[in-house]
Amino acid sequence: MFGRERIELKTPEQVERMRSAGLVVDAALTAVAAAVRPGVTTAELDAVAAEVIAGHGATSNFLHYGADRQGRGGFTGVVCLSVNEEVVHGVPGDRVLAEGDLLSIDCGAVVDGWHADAARTVLVGEAPPELVRLSEATRRAMWAGIAALRLGGRVGDVSAAVQASVEAEPHRYGIVADYTGHGIGSAMHMAPDVPNTGRAGRGPRVVEGMVLCIEPMLTLGDAATVELEDGWTVATRDGSPACHWEAMVTATPDGVRVLTEPDEGVSALGR
Repeated sequence: MFGRERIELKTPEQVERMRSAGLVVDAALTAVAAAVRPGVTTAELDAVAAEVIAGHGATSNFLHYGADRQGRGGFTGVVCLSVNEEVVHGVPGDRVLAEGDLLSIDCGAVVDGWHADAARTVLVGEAPPELVRLSEATRRAMWAGIAALRLGGRVGDVSAAVQASVEAEPHRYGIVADYTGHGIGSAMHMAPDVPNTGRAGRGPRVVEGMVLCIEPMLTLGDAATVELEDGWTVATRDGSPACHWEAMVTATPDGVRVLTEPDEGVSALGR
C-alpha cells in the first residue's frame, strides 16, 4: 500500500493471477452475450455466467456481495444485467428481454483470491440506431480512457480522456458521475476511484502494479440516477436508456495491458 488512499500495488505474479481471472470474466461475458435473444430471461443469462465461472474453477465476486457477517442478504446473481434505462447493478430475475432492448452485462470472478471485473453492452435483436450509437460511444470512451493510462501519468488523465471522447460525439450524452471506475486486486472495489470526468494531471500517480477498472456509463438523456426498490438496480431518473462498458487494465513499461481482453487490448489500441 502507499499514499493516503492506500492503493494496493500488485507483484507481477499477482497481476498474472488477475489476468487469469480476467480471462474467466471474458469467457463468461462472451457466453452470456451469445445467449442473448428476445424471449430469454435475465435469470437464464445469469445461469450461463455461473456455469462458465464454475467451469473454470473460479468463483463469483458478485454473488452475495454486500452480505452481512452471517452470509445473509447481498447480491443474488453472478452477473449484473441492466436493461434499457437501468445503468448498473441490475438484479437477474424473471425479466424477459425483448427485441430492441439494450443490455449491459457486468461480470466479476476470483482466481486464487485475486479479482477481475469487466462489462459489455449488447443489443437484443434489431435495436434502434440511437441505441447502437450510444453503445459505440460508450465503448469508444472506455478505450480512450485506456489509451490515456501510462506509467508516470495521473488517474485524472484517464478521466479527462473519457470525458473528451464523449464530448466529441455528435450527440450530447449524459455522463453518469454517481458511479465510477475503481482500483481492484485482493478485493473487487478498492482505491483509487476512476471518475469519468476530470482534468488531466490530477489524481494519484500511475505506478507499476496498480490495476484499475475503467468504466464509462452514458445515457441518452440526463445523467441523474435513482436506486430502485430492490436496493441494487440503478436507473436513469428520466427513464432514458443507459449503457456501460468496463475493462480491467494495468500500465507497464511496455504499455497498457487490458487484463480482461483475450489479446490484452493489442488490436483495439493499435499496438
